[in-house]
Amino acid sequence: MGLIPLLFVVLITVITIGLGIWATRASRTASDFFVAGRSVNVFWNASAISGEYLSAASFMGIAGMLMKNGYDALWYPVGYATGYLFLLLFIAGPLRRFGAYTIPDFAEGRFDSPLFRKIAVTFVLFIGLFYTMPQMKGAGVTMVSILQWPYWAGILVVGSVITFNVALGGMKGITIVQAFQYWAKLFAIAAPVFVLMAVFGGYHTNLEANLRQPAQTPKLSERVLLKFKGQRDAPANVITFPADEAGGSLIFPQGAQVARLSSARTLKPGERLIPLASQHGDPTFEYLQMERNITLPRGGYITTYPMQVIDARGQPVMENGKPVRAPLRIEFAEPTEGYLAAGAAVPNAPSNQRWIEPFGTLSGKYGYPLLYTYSLIIALVCGTAGLPHILVRFYTNPDGRSAKRTTMLVMVMLGCFYVFTPVWGALGRSVMPQLYANHATDTVVIRLPMMLGSPLLGQILSGITSAGAFAAFMSTFSGLLVSMSGAMAHDIYGKILRPASSPEERLRAFKVSAIGFGAAAMLLGYLVETFDINMMVGWAFAIAAASYFPLLLIGSWWRGLTKYGAAIGMLSGGLLSLAAIVTSMLLDKKILAWHISPLVRSLMEQPAIWGVPLAILVMIVVSKLTALHIPQDVHRKMLRLHAPEEMGVSKDYIDR
Repeated sequence: MGLIPLLFVVLITVITIGLGIWATRASRTASDFFVAGRSVNVFWNASAISGEYLSAASFMGIAGMLMKNGYDALWYPVGYATGYLFLLLFIAGPLRRFGAYTIPDFAEGRFDSPLFRKIAVTFVLFIGLFYTMPQMKGAGVTMVSILQWPYWAGILVVGSVITFNVALGGMKGITIVQAFQYWAKLFAIAAPVFVLMAVFGGYHTNLEANLRQPAQTPKLSERVLLKFKGQRDAPANVITFPADEAGGSLIFPQGAQVARLSSARTLKPGERLIPLASQHGDPTFEYLQMERNITLPRGGYITTYPMQVIDARGQPVMENGKPVRAPLRIEFAEPTEGYLAAGAAVPNAPSNQRWIEPFGTLSGKYGYPLLYTYSLIIALVCGTAGLPHILVRFYTNPDGRSAKRTTMLVMVMLGCFYVFTPVWGALGRSVMPQLYANHATDTVVIRLPMMLGSPLLGQILSGITSAGAFAAFMSTFSGLLVSMSGAMAHDIYGKILRPASSPEERLRAFKVSAIGFGAAAMLLGYLVETFDINMMVGWAFAIAAASYFPLLLIGSWWRGLTKYGAAIGMLSGGLLSLAAIVTSMLLDKKILAWHISPLVRSLMEQPAIWGVPLAILVMIVVSKLTALHIPQDVHRKMLRLHAPEEMGVSKDYIDR
C-alpha cells in the first residue's frame, strides 16, 4: 500500500510509548499500578474506558462484520453500547464503593472466602486470554494490508510495544495513553468517512442500491487477482459462488490443489450434478462432479492445469430434466491464486436481500435465527457488565458517584463512535466487494480508502485508519494485560502464593506477569487468523456473561447469596460456556469431525442464552440449600455496597 500508512502507524506507536514513559513518573506505589491511585477524574476515566473498550472488534471487526453479514451484525454495536446501561444501573456504583483492587478481591471480600478468590481469578485469565486473540489478529491483518508483511509481524510489533508499556507504568501509566487513544480512534473512524461518502455516495444511497435488486449479489467491475488459503486455514479455504447466470469464470494461472468441488446446497430427490466445463477437459473434474461431495483421491487433493478455467456461475444441476444453477462450493487444499473475470458474482457474498434484512447469513446459518439473535444480544449486553478489564476501571474513580457519572459519559462517547461503523460496511460492499472472496472483510477500514482515484489521498486516509486500528489494538490489549497481570500479581502471588510479600515484590510480580501474558497473547493470536474478529470478541463476552455478570449482579443486590451458590453458579455457567465455544472453534477448524444437529451447533456457538440463566438459577438454588453459610456481616457489606460515601460506611476493603 505504500510508505505513508506505515509512517502513521509508526507515529501512533511512538506517541503511545512516549506517553507511557511520561506517565510512569506518577506510578510509584502498588495503588498506582493496580487502580491508578483511585484519583482519575470523570472525563479522563470515561475517555480511558472508551479507549480501552473500543478494541479491534469495534474499529475493524464491526465494519467488517456489517459488510460480511449485513443487518444481523448491527446487534454488535447496539449490544456493546447497551451493556453500559446495565453497568450504570446495577453495578458501577456498588462495585466502586466496595473498594477492592480486582474482581477476585470483591469475590473474597463479599463472601469471606479465600477459596472463592481462586475460582474468580481463573475467569479473569480465561476471559482476558480470549479477548487478546482478536486484538492480535487485528494487528496481524493490518500489517498484512499495509506492507504485505507476514501475519505474525504485526502481532509481534503490537504485542511487544504494549507489553513494554504495561510493565513500565501499570494502570496509571496506561490511563493517559488510553484516553488519548479514544480521541485518536474517533477521528480515525470518522474523518475518512466523509471523504469516502463524497466520492462513492452516502450511506442511504448505497443501501438503496441493494434494495433495488434484492436477488442479486455484488459484481466485480474489473478483473481481480484473488489469493485463496489452504486447508491449514480452514474454514477460510472455502469459497462459494452463487447461482448466477451472469457470472464469469475463475482462472488459476499456476494451477490449484483443490480438496473438493460440490454443490453448496443439498440436492433434492431426483437431482444430479452436471460436470463442470473446463478449458482442458480435465477428466478428474468431470468425475468429481458426477456425485455430491466426493472427497478427492490422490492423497486428498488434485492439482489442476495451469490456466485451468472453472465456470463461476454456479454448479450446474439437472432438475426435472432441465439444467439449473446451484451454488458452487470450492475447498482448496493448498494456498493458490486465481483471476476472477469482470462481471462475475463475488464468492462468499450474501444476496442483497439476505444482507439488508434480519435473520440473514449470521443468525440464520444454522436454521434458528431468532434463537441465535437473542443469545447474541444476551452475550453482548450482559458480557459488557462482566468484563474484568473494564470493571477494574471503576476502582480508579474517587467514589461511587463519580463511577456512575463516568459510565454515563462512556455511553455518550461509544454512541458517537458506533454511528460511523455501519457506513464503512455499506460502502465496502458497494465499492470493494472482492474482500468477500478471500475472507478479508475485517480489513475494509484499512483498504477502502485506497479505492479513491487519488493515490496520495488514499494513502493518507488509509494511514489515518491504520493508525486508529493500531490505537484500538494497543489500548484494549493494555487493559487486558493490566487486568491479567494484576490478577496474577495481586490475587495469585500476593494473596495465595506469598501472602507476606512486600509491595515491591508484588510490583515485580506484576511486571514479570505482564511479559508472560504478553508472550502468551502473541502465540494465541497467531493461531486464530481464520476467525472473524467480532466473533471471537463475542465469545469472550459470552464467557463473561455466564460467569462474572451473575456474580456481580446477584452479589451486589441479594443478601441471600452464599459462597457455595456463587462459586458453583460461576463454574457451571462459565466453564460450560467455555467448553461449548472451544468445541465450536475446533469444529470450525475441522480438528473435530463430529456430526452435530443445527440446533445444538447454534447453542454451542452462542451459549449465552442458556449459560446466563443456568448460572443464575444454580446460584439461587444452591444458595437456598446452603443458607446457613450466609456471611454473618452481610448487612454491613450490603450497606457498604449501596450507602452514599457521605455516610462514611464505604472504605477500601483491601488495606495493602
